[in-house]
Amino acid sequence: MIINKNHKDSVFSLLFSNPDTLRELYCAIEGISLPADVPVVINTLSDALFMDRINDISFEIGGKLVVLIEHQSTINPNIALRLLIYIARIYEKIVMDKKIYSTKKVVIPKPEFFILYNGEAPYPEVTVEKLSDMFENTIFLELPEKVIPALDLFVRIININEGKNEEILKRCQTLWQYSAFIGKVREYEKAGKNREDALKEAVIYCRNHDILEEWTSPELTDSMLSREIRC
Repeated sequence: MIINKNHKDSVFSLLFSNPDTLRELYCAIEGISLPADVPVVINTLSDALFMDRINDISFEIGGKLVVLIEHQSTINPNIALRLLIYIARIYEKIVMDKKIYSTKKVVIPKPEFFILYNGEAPYPEVTVEKLSDMFENTIFLELPEKVIPALDLFVRIININEGKNEEILKRCQTLWQYSAFIGKVREYEKAGKNREDALKEAVIYCRNHDILEEWTSPELTDSMLSREIRC
């Protein structure tokens, strides 16, 4: 077992660590609204022994949907495979006390997968990655090609950089403010500041412009900057 003693939870995960902001985020992505009484329950995977977060965000909506959201600042062609591993572990948690070997069908929440991308490399506003695109080619086995693979997983990748997917950002204030914060960090870095100073300047800017108010107060600045910031 590899012990990660230097793991730092991300600012993104911190900002979306309560049911209300997750509800807002999901509704913004899908362009919908959910009834106020539909519960949102967080079930993000973690290593209890080493307090290590395994995936960024996962949560259930009304016991009917299970949503996995990852935040990426680099383009990762293996994300569909990673999410397959995550959802298998989450389903394991969900059905832990259910009798999966009984004659009664176990009902599980429908999964949805999203990547929120804010890297500097050019990327479309929205694209989809499929697990089946990673499968080995079996032509040399001289087997008939199956139209529908026995297993697949679709991940919607959404570009959340400033100027991209503005309708989604407008519908989720926390996401818009996070995007603005990252934009300021990059602006200060391009002006010649090192990462640490750029982060501090971005926090001060946000504090003065009522952005991420809950986390940019002088009392909480150190706590925020101690977390991983992907940009």
